Amino acid sequence: MRALFAILGFCVASIAAAQTPVVLGAVVPQSGLLAEEAASYARGLRLWAEQANAAGGLLGRPVDLVLLDDGSDTQRVPGLYEALIAERRADLLVGPFGSAATLGAAGVAERARRILVNATGIAAGIHRRGTRYVFQVIAPPAQYGRAALEIARREGISRALVLARDDPRARAAATSLREQAQEAGLAAAVELYRPGADDFASQIERAKKEGAEAWIAFGLAKDAAAMVKSLRKHGWAPALFLAQGAADPAFIGMVGQDAELAMGISAYEPRAATSGNREFAQAYAKRWNAPPDALAAAGYSAARLLELAATRTGALEQEKLREALASEEFATPLGTYRVDAHGVQTGAMPLVIQIQRGRREIVWPEALATARWRLPFPAWEGRRRLE
Repeated sequence: MRALFAILGFCVASIAAAQTPVVLGAVVPQSGLLAEEAASYARGLRLWAEQANAAGGLLGRPVDLVLLDDGSDTQRVPGLYEALIAERRADLLVGPFGSAATLGAAGVAERARRILVNATGIAAGIHRRGTRYVFQVIAPPAQYGRAALEIARREGISRALVLARDDPRARAAATSLREQAQEAGLAAAVELYRPGADDFASQIERAKKEGAEAWIAFGLAKDAAAMVKSLRKHGWAPALFLAQGAADPAFIGMVGQDAELAMGISAYEPRAATSGNREFAQAYAKRWNAPPDALAAAGYSAARLLELAATRTGALEQEKLREALASEEFATPLGTYRVDAHGVQTGAMPLVIQIQRGRREIVWPEALATARWRLPFPAWEGRRRLE
């Protein structure tokens, strides 16, 4: 009889354990200055949770998504992650919004030996020597430099002027390109420009004087537009015009047909044929009545990565998850997940976009291309109006 009761007790405990939700926790601004900007990030996480539960949950258990609001105050983030671990008993953690917040969350995760998937933080200090539990899902700025360099190398370009908006992300991308340029046979002079700059006459003169064949810039859409307007005004066109912000859909509206054959760099495209991206983009658009942006894809991919790692290991044990995330590859809508010894993403690559007949086309990586790139960037006097 005791044996029977023991078996029944075990069965009841197993059923209860199976019904206990898997808690995935994250801290996302839902009030304050960053709330609107971070909204799509939260939507990506919510979409994943809804889909996971509709498919039967994770490891046979329902998913409970817990999103805490930091009020757009990064100082609150460490304490909120401590609360997710100690009070909300979170099984899985996704990082907060932005590099400063992620840096604070990473410290908590490391001390608690809890996995944290970094979905939005790009600062180099997040993934420092000795970091063992923090893993990046987005492509870091260094990959943007590699993307630009690959286009220039393939075109046989030997000299480039590299411009970077004076902010951490743009500086990191430009620095990465410069460090790798010499090995690729590219002379790359780097110059910073101030946020809000709208006249690039001095940079044009420098490019002409130094015989630059390529103009490569890291910054925003409005920066890329100001550069194109300055190039037209001064009547000079480099063989390659690649400005990160030219990938923004708003860029075409800013410069009209002068956008033709400009290149930009995008963190994410709903059209990209990455694993599960078509289904994600369609589901997101149906659920939220808008196409997903890079932040939505980052949130969804971070949660999806944890789901894939848990499914592969068959457990939520942190050390097993850590080993899988440190050593294996996974496919997400953002691209291939693969990290180095410090948890820095090395697999996913940003996309090079080119404007062709007024349409944004993916031209690199070639495996994801929707069209072949076309160069050179046309001289102003030889341009024809597009019909």
